[in-house]
Amino acid sequence: MSTSLDDLMGSVDSPLIVVTTSAEGERAGCLVGFHSQASIWPQRYCLWLSKANHTYRVALRADRFAVHFLTTSDREPARHFGSVSGSDTDKFSGLDFTITEDGVPLLADLPNRLLVERVAMLDDGGDHVCLTARVLATESAGHFTPLRPSQLGDLTPGHGSEERAIRP
Repeated sequence: MSTSLDDLMGSVDSPLIVVTTSAEGERAGCLVGFHSQASIWPQRYCLWLSKANHTYRVALRADRFAVHFLTTSDREPARHFGSVSGSDTDKFSGLDFTITEDGVPLLADLPNRLLVERVAMLDDGGDHVCLTARVLATESAGHFTPLRPSQLGDLTPGHGSEERAIRP
């Protein structure tokens, strides 16, 4: 039986995260669906950023990031960071957040997170780039049930697919 990659991956239903960073005083954050632990030792975490996102453009100049894990009660932050473009809007306006010594925004309402430092960024020509990061710190409010795309429903991204790399 043959199926499409979209159909197969739709069944996987990976957890969602919000990635935040800053560079040269410019804050950025976006909803991310592609991410994974990538090494036990040394501890590494990978995430893939869409080239269409404002966060990607800031990430090119950033070294430190926060990976905020979303819970089933975090639908609104997911919608906010997934459907508003940071190119036109300050996504952090009106939100409760702190800034680390390195300038990374930490969202108060999303306490389950990693603080990471970029090791490498791979651009293989697709519409996303892979950021491999070293885990610097972990924070958690305890056990949680992750928010998954199937629980979020329809979401209109801040950038359309036509803004990503041209398909062959």
